[in-house]
Amino acid sequence: MASAAENRRGIIFMLVAMSLFVVNDVFMKLSREVYPAGQAITIRAAFAVIVGLALVFAAREGDRLRLALRPRVLQRGILEAFSALTFGWSLGLMPLANLTAINMASPLLIVALAAVLRIEQVGWRRAAALTVGFIGVLFVVRPGAESFNAAAIVAVISAILVAGRDLTTRTIGAEIPSTVVSLTTTVLVGLVAVAYGFTETWLPVWRIQTVYIAVAAVLVTIGTFFIISAFRRTDVGVISQYRYAIIVFATVLGYVVWGDVPDLFAAIGVALIVGSGLYTMHRQRVRPDSNLKLTRKTAV
Repeated sequence: MASAAENRRGIIFMLVAMSLFVVNDVFMKLSREVYPAGQAITIRAAFAVIVGLALVFAAREGDRLRLALRPRVLQRGILEAFSALTFGWSLGLMPLANLTAINMASPLLIVALAAVLRIEQVGWRRAAALTVGFIGVLFVVRPGAESFNAAAIVAVISAILVAGRDLTTRTIGAEIPSTVVSLTTTVLVGLVAVAYGFTETWLPVWRIQTVYIAVAAVLVTIGTFFIISAFRRTDVGVISQYRYAIIVFATVLGYVVWGDVPDLFAAIGVALIVGSGLYTMHRQRVRPDSNLKLTRKTAV
């Protein structure tokens, strides 16, 4: 068990990471008002690769770059690449708070996938919580309503890909540094975005939106460092629940920047997703990972 001081540090790091991620999303959404999704993500990846390489060599882990070719590292990078592309595509078409809420259903999807793949046994309480969480997603997406469109479908696909990414992360060996995993992911995100870019008409980059993307690249890289640090020598069950603070940040910034206010259905959906996620984490602490086959292999 982590000490109270270590958990306080982890909570602070988690809140810092969530705030950095949501500000990154704000800058990316602003850039998406001009750039198509593939170009915006490609530009961010280009800046992020530079920052990622700097972190690898600053940590003196350049000799481990060869480990980037491990199948699990590549699998994680590919899943992240497509989740980033689908998230970025939806980002230009949906309110930030709604998209963030859908994306935060990924922890619920992880438990669901773990149950389907027989990685973990899920009791009736968590099964009920998962059902409530998915009902919350339906409240946000609202099939049949005017707000339901391709962006909502793609946002759900992004959340599924994030769940697959996080499950894969749990199988990556501890000998592979987080900096190498992060850099590999960034490179693959850029390659997938470039490939998707052939379906788009790209614009000249000499504009203020490129500065927004450069800032976003720095923020998302630093945020990744903080979220990794948040889980080092801390109680994961305590720290993870603060991940949902990003929904609050996204709602506030969505209102300040674009004047977006979630309607009643979206607000109910967000409450159901957050409540379900927090209860699922609580049950995970009550019944620890004694029946989980993958977790002992390391989390990066």
